[in-house]
Amino acid sequence: QVQLVESGGGLVQAGGSLRLSCAASGRTFSAYIMGWFRQAPGKEREFVAAISRKGGGTYYGDSVKGRFSISRDNAEKMVYLQMNSLKYEDTAVYFCAATSAVVLTTIHYDYWGQGTQVTVSS
Repeated sequence: QVQLVESGGGLVQAGGSLRLSCAASGRTFSAYIMGWFRQAPGKEREFVAAISRKGGGTYYGDSVKGRFSISRDNAEKMVYLQMNSLKYEDTAVYFCAATSAVVLTTIHYDYWGQGTQVTVSS
């Protein structure tokens, strides 16, 4: 069982940067692939990024490649999403998630945080 809590969302101007954090509970945090998803009003949930258990591999959705960077600190049980060159289209609620899947490209996640709002002004 894993509990995830996101933080760091807020209002940022287009072209700016924001860093989201996700704090995880449990003693087996490093056993999970971690991911970030987002959902904008009226739209489907969208995959953003994933990171392997030890942080050696990453995978990004096409819409954020080159702009966003996912990282993790297993000692602190934290996952981060660094968002640069933000666009209005990035406005959404961002969720962190954990999966026991064994492939980085999985779309099936087992645990979810409550979400944090990111609003990009234009």
